[in-house]
Amino acid sequence: MRVSRSLTIKQMATVFSVALVFIAVFIVILLFHFAQQNRYTVATQMESIARSVRTPLSAAILKADIPQAESILQQIQPSGIVGRADVVLPNQFQALRVSFVNEHPVPVLMARLFELPVQISLPLYSLERPANPQPLAYLVLQADAWRMYRHIVSVISTLVTTWLMLVLVVTVAVTWCINRLMVHPLRNIALELHDLDRAMVPGHQLKIATLHRDDEIGLLVRSYNRNQQQIKRLLEEKEKLATHYPVSELPNKALLLALLGESIRGGHAPALLVVSSETLQEAVGVLKESQRESLLLTLIARMKECLAEDMALAQLNQYDFAIICPRQYDPWAAMTLAQHILAALHEKLPLQSIHLRPTASIGIAMGAESMGAEQQYRRAMSAAQSARRFGRNHVQFFDPEQLQRAQQRLTQESDILNALETEQYAIWLQPQVDIQTGHALSAEVLLREHQPDGSWTLPEGLLEQIESCGLMVTVGNWILESSVRLLASWQQRGIMLPLSVNLSALQLVNPDLIVQLGDLLHRYHIQPGTLILEVTESRRIDDPQAAINILRPLRDKGVRIALDDFGMGYASLYQFHHIKATPVDILKIDKAFVDLLLDDNNVASLIMGAANRLNLDVIAEGVENESQRLWLQEAGVKVVQGFLFAKPMPPEAFSAQYLHGLDSNA
Repeated sequence: MRVSRSLTIKQMATVFSVALVFIAVFIVILLFHFAQQNRYTVATQMESIARSVRTPLSAAILKADIPQAESILQQIQPSGIVGRADVVLPNQFQALRVSFVNEHPVPVLMARLFELPVQISLPLYSLERPANPQPLAYLVLQADAWRMYRHIVSVISTLVTTWLMLVLVVTVAVTWCINRLMVHPLRNIALELHDLDRAMVPGHQLKIATLHRDDEIGLLVRSYNRNQQQIKRLLEEKEKLATHYPVSELPNKALLLALLGESIRGGHAPALLVVSSETLQEAVGVLKESQRESLLLTLIARMKECLAEDMALAQLNQYDFAIICPRQYDPWAAMTLAQHILAALHEKLPLQSIHLRPTASIGIAMGAESMGAEQQYRRAMSAAQSARRFGRNHVQFFDPEQLQRAQQRLTQESDILNALETEQYAIWLQPQVDIQTGHALSAEVLLREHQPDGSWTLPEGLLEQIESCGLMVTVGNWILESSVRLLASWQQRGIMLPLSVNLSALQLVNPDLIVQLGDLLHRYHIQPGTLILEVTESRRIDDPQAAINILRPLRDKGVRIALDDFGMGYASLYQFHHIKATPVDILKIDKAFVDLLLDDNNVASLIMGAANRLNLDVIAEGVENESQRLWLQEAGVKVVQGFLFAKPMPPEAFSAQYLHGLDSNA
C-alpha cells in the first residue's frame, strides 16, 4: 500500500513554513535592535572625540584663525569611526570641512531604513561666556556610513544563517516527535486494515498501544472498535431475522435506525414512512404458516415495486414496515408515494383458496436536520397509529399542516389531470408574420384553459402549478402531440406552414424525448423543417451539454430548433457556453427587450449581431406598437410576432384568416 505524498513531508513543509515566518519576524526585530544599538555607540564615541577638541577649536574660531582651526580638525583621530568633520556657522555657512575617509556610496534603501549616516552636532562657545551665551559655530561630526553599512550586512548574514539553522533543527525535532507520536501509529493502523482479510472485517478489533491509551489515537481506536462491535451485532440480528423470514431478507429496526441516522448526519433529512398492515396482523392465528409467509412475501414484493432504487425498505416486526425516502423533501411527494403503495397493496390477492384485498395504514414523518433517527421513527409510528384510528387504507402525517399541504397538492394534480381528460385545455395559435407584408410565415402554439365564463385564457401561475405537481412532461407531451396532429392535418391539405411548439426544460432532459418525437414524426408523416421546437425556460437546466446532446439528434430528424426568450434564463450564451456547437436555427428576442427598444436597444442589437455572425434567423416577439415594428424593420428583422399583428386564436380562426387560399385541395 502506497501513499501519493507522505504525511512526514507535509508536516515538515508545514513546520518549516510556519517557523520560517516567525523567524523572519524575529530577524527583522533583532536587526533593527542591533542597528540602533550600533548607532548609539557610534554617536557616543563621536561626541567624546568632539569634546576633546572643543576648547582649542573654540579659541581658534574666536580669533578667526582658520588655519589653526583646520589644523585642530586634522588632529582628530577618526579611529575608523569619523568619516568627516565640519564647522558650520550659526547662519548655516560651512566654514571648514575635513574628510578622513574616501566616501563610498551606500544603497538608498539601506540608508533610509537605518538612517545613515550617523552624525552629531556640538555647539562651540566663547571661553568667557556671557549671561546668555550664543554659540560661535557648530562642530558637526559624521560617521563613516560605508563602515556601518558593512556592519549591518554582516549582522544580517549572521542572523539569517543562525536562525535558518535553528529553523532546520526545530523542523527536524518537531517532525521526529510527530512521526513517533502520530505518523507511525497511524501507518501501522492503516497497514493492518489494508492487509485485513475480508472475512475478518466484521467485528475486527484494533489493539491500543500503551503510549496512546489516553490520547486522540486511543480515542480513534476505541471508536473504531465500538463501531465494529455494533456492525457485528447488527449483522447477527439481520441473520436472526433472515432465519425467521428466510426469503424477505429485509433490514430490521436497528439497521433501519442506523441507516436513517447516517443519512441525517450526512446532511440529508429523508422522509420516513411506516406501513402497518392490518391484514398481516389479522392473519396471525387464522392463516397457516405457509399462507402467512406467502402473504408476507407478496406484500413485500408489491411495496418494493413502488420504491425507487435509493429507497430502503425495512421490516420492524411481523406486520409493520418502514421506508426511508432520501430525496422526498416535499410532503406531497411522500403522500403520492404512500398512495401508490396503498393502491398496490390493496390489489386482489389469491391465496390458495382465499381471495384477499390486503389493507394497510401509513404514517409519514418528514425529516429535519435537528431531529434524531429515533425521534423521527417514533413520529412515524405515532402517525401510523393515528391513520389506523381513521380506518383502513389511510395516510396520516405526524404534522397536520403537512397533511393539509400534501392534500392541496394532490387536489391540484387531480384538477390538472381532469382538465386534460375533459378537454379543458386547448392549443391556440399566434401567427409569426412577415414584418413588411403581414403574411403568416409560421405560427406558435400556446396553451389555453377554459374558464367558467366561457373564455379561454392562460391563468397566471398555471405553468408553475403544472411544474410543481410534476406534470410538466405529461402536459407538454399532450401539447406536442396535439400540435403534431394539427400540423399533419395542414399537410394533408397541402399547407406546409411551419408550427412552433414550446418545449419545457423537463421535456428537454427527458431521455425518452428522442424516441417519442421520432415516433410522432413517423406516425403523422411530418415533412422535415415544418416542426419547430422552441426551447423555453421552465426551470434551470443543470447540465446544458446533456440538453445539447438531445437537441442534436432531433435536428437530424428534420426538426428545427429555436431558442425562445433568448437572453433570459438558461437560454443564454452563459448557459449554452459555445453557441456555435449548439444545434440552433432561430433566435427569438424576448418581449422584455422589445419593450425597451425605444429606450435601450443594446441587448436587441447584440442578439441580432450574434445571429448574423452565426447565420441564424431572428424572430422578435411581443411587438405591440408601430414604433417597435419600424425599429425592428430598420434593424433587419424579417419575422415578428405580437398583438400589433394578431392575438392568439383558436386553430379554426387561424385557419380561416391565414390559411385561406393555401389549401391545394380546395
